[in-house]
Amino acid sequence: MVVSAEASRLGISDTPIFELRPVRAEADVNAVIHAVYRQVLGNDHLLQSERLTSAESLLLQGQITVRDFVRVIAQSELYRRKFFYSNSQIRLIELNYKHLLGRPPYDQSEISYHVKLYNTKGYEADIDSYIDSIEYQQNFGDSVVPYNRGFQTTPGQKIAGFSHWFQLYRGYASSDRTQNKARLTWNLAKDVASPIYPPAAGTLTGNSTDRRGKTYRIRLTQAQSPNSPVVRQSLTEVVVPFGQLSSKLQQLNRQGHKVISITLS
Repeated sequence: MVVSAEASRLGISDTPIFELRPVRAEADVNAVIHAVYRQVLGNDHLLQSERLTSAESLLLQGQITVRDFVRVIAQSELYRRKFFYSNSQIRLIELNYKHLLGRPPYDQSEISYHVKLYNTKGYEADIDSYIDSIEYQQNFGDSVVPYNRGFQTTPGQKIAGFSHWFQLYRGYASSDRTQNKARLTWNLAKDVASPIYPPAAGTLTGNSTDRRGKTYRIRLTQAQSPNSPVVRQSLTEVVVPFGQLSSKLQQLNRQGHKVISITLS
């Protein structure tokens, strides 16, 4: 599983990683096809008549990879109708990062890069830039379906990316087509973290609600010494009030810790 068993308290659904291995049954391929549609189309409802049956058939026959199938969907007229024609360019870039790399854009330079690429080389070249990136290859390769990983933090990653994720992620109960307004424009332009608020149910979101008196439990792995032959990572937990959550995450990130989960204490 991608996230912890307590992820639902963060408003994040447990998401299995789908990988298409060389030896597979037809049911395995069909599960991957469903997972790709769900991820790349932002959980939007897919009509039977909208399915890209030719590409599905090629994947079933082993003539294309999962990454090829992702590319076909993202470059298709289907994806353009759902997200390209109806959204601003900035919103589309937000969704491309979410759908194809499983994370939000981290800063304004990433937005500017894709605006320029689209304006100079066009839609297909811009889509290719996500799928052909080193980041995509390192995280998903040719056989893994992209998955939501924006809630994860790793040493060296901008901690603001963690907060930006909650502006984009709304769980599998809603479609990415329900909102066509860019969510991160202001915070990316100002290079500041997005606010995270705990609603009454105890989940973290990008929506403002009463946050007084809330404390959160951060579960993390200890930073490893470069000279220490660590065989097994140890886990630890810290509890912080909401007002100190962002600064504590930044401190842990600088120290090289990896955050596993954040739950309401």
